[in-house]
Amino acid sequence: MRRLQNVLCPGCVLLLLLPSASSLSAQTPAGSQSYSAVELRTNPKWWDFKHNYRPVNVPKNDYADSTRLEQLIKGGNIYLSLRDAIALALENNIDVQNQRLGASIARASVLLAQAGGAVRGTTPAVAAAPSSATTGTTSTSTTTTAATTSSSTGTVVQQTGTSIPNYDPTMSVTSNFSHTTTLSSNSVVAGNLASVVGSKNGTFSLSQGFSTGTNVTVGYTDLIRRDNSYTDIFNPARTASFTFRITQNLLQGFGRSVNNRNIEIARNNVEGADLTFKQQVITTVTGIQNLYWDLVAFNDDVKAKKQALETNQKLYNDNKRQVEVGTLAPIAIVQAEAAVAASEQDLILSQTRVLQQETVIKNYLTHGTPATPEMLSAHIVPTDPIDIPATDQVLPMQDLFSQAMSSRPEVASARITVANAQINLRGSKNQLFPTLQLTASMNDNGLTGINNDLPIPAGTTFVRRSGDSYFTGGYASLLGQLFARNFPDYAAGITLSLPLRNRSAQAGYVLDQLTLRQNEIALRKQEAQIRVEVQNALIGLQQSRAVLASAQKGRKLQELTLDAEQKKLTLGVSTIYNVILVQRDLATAQSAEVTALANYVKAKVELDRATGNTLANNKVSVQEAFQGKISTPPTPVPQK
Repeated sequence: MRRLQNVLCPGCVLLLLLPSASSLSAQTPAGSQSYSAVELRTNPKWWDFKHNYRPVNVPKNDYADSTRLEQLIKGGNIYLSLRDAIALALENNIDVQNQRLGASIARASVLLAQAGGAVRGTTPAVAAAPSSATTGTTSTSTTTTAATTSSSTGTVVQQTGTSIPNYDPTMSVTSNFSHTTTLSSNSVVAGNLASVVGSKNGTFSLSQGFSTGTNVTVGYTDLIRRDNSYTDIFNPARTASFTFRITQNLLQGFGRSVNNRNIEIARNNVEGADLTFKQQVITTVTGIQNLYWDLVAFNDDVKAKKQALETNQKLYNDNKRQVEVGTLAPIAIVQAEAAVAASEQDLILSQTRVLQQETVIKNYLTHGTPATPEMLSAHIVPTDPIDIPATDQVLPMQDLFSQAMSSRPEVASARITVANAQINLRGSKNQLFPTLQLTASMNDNGLTGINNDLPIPAGTTFVRRSGDSYFTGGYASLLGQLFARNFPDYAAGITLSLPLRNRSAQAGYVLDQLTLRQNEIALRKQEAQIRVEVQNALIGLQQSRAVLASAQKGRKLQELTLDAEQKKLTLGVSTIYNVILVQRDLATAQSAEVTALANYVKAKVELDRATGNTLANNKVSVQEAFQGKISTPPTPVPQK
């Protein structure tokens, strides 16, 4: 038995020096994306003590824009393709940059949980893209639908249930010196009227908690005492003790599944942070697509407004010549002038809307305001036209639903939230148990010293005994007693703490169950919402194609009507006023066609987002987006 004890004690000391079974590295959970983040050395060598007290510095934010934008500038214009617009948004957009920090936050929370701390911190919420400029305004709002901004990361900040052990070993070292003088009127007991004691005391302890609900403490105490009492056998005397204490939770706080729940939640949150970043990428790509196609449509609208102005200007010039020769009444000039003024106003509004849209896009493709005056004043020239296919290749509705459920990050995030609530429920359920702790301890004691050589006062009857030679010696003899375990102490006990009403634990368990039920409802609502979004996106695509076809026919009809009305005017069977009205109708029809074109292509963008195909259809790599460097080279600018 003694041999077993001699092996057990040093083994427990070595056990405390090794990393805890739950103190694993902050690895990425299986199934999640492997995005690099702030490097945290979570499992250094046990002897590398200096590393444990060095700060891990987070790099400062870099607001420098990528060089891609500069390569697209030529002659005061930014020749921008949709592919380059997407790349610039992923490289420079400040919302994407902010979301990259979410991965580091989640991984740092894993390290905190592995040390026994509560999960804290949240990843940034998904930021919506700005809306396009509107005619007659100088501001752009950033309101979007909830479908593009909702985010569920699965992050749990508040810890409920039983407390988590501290998995990081804690070492405590104390050393002190004392010199005390005690006056006493009883010299028989004290040995002197003035007792002078000098002592040097040193203590060392090492403790650690384990995921099984076990806490182990190893301690060592060393005391050297010297005094002026002639009654002591040894003076100076040295005592020491080695202590091993273990406490095991048997009910509340027992088991790895309970004590490792925060680690599981933190690892789930790593996957949740990656999903939130992916959702931010989807939102950003969708936003820049809508902004880009709106800019294309706004430029087409400017062309239509210029054409209407040229037509009205020609009509004004023709009417002016006819008035001068007397073939038309002077009122015809006034009518033509009014038409020209209205066309000029429409053109100015359309041109300013283009400028506003360019400002919105520049802000979205950079870290805020463009860095150089050249970039600030440059006009954006979209190089990709709106392409309308003859037919829309769309999968059956049920296939679209399945595709959305497997591709949309919101669904996976909501499922992580449910999983975290289920994990958190373990702690609340375990807290219903009473506290039952088993405590066991072993102490090894030792004593050595030098025989007291202080003289015995004359006239006293005190006879000092000589010290046993086994206790006479120095520190080596003291250690020999400790390791030989000549003077052991043993103790064991059980402590039961039983809350008589236990209302707090019951309420906590009910509240966590209700939270789980709410999260399950939120998941089901998310799935239902996605089905609605897919169905509405498909209906919107069908409607936009029908509206586009109608707008194209309406524009052709107004072109033929204007041509016929102008011929009537030449023959004298129509009036200037009728021609102006038809010209206005044509301008309205042209604007309606431009709007219908933009709405159609944005309906396709929305269908991609609703079905989770945005990244695949635009060949976007989430890994490259996280690194902030898109490998696709910039599109060559036109030579002319």
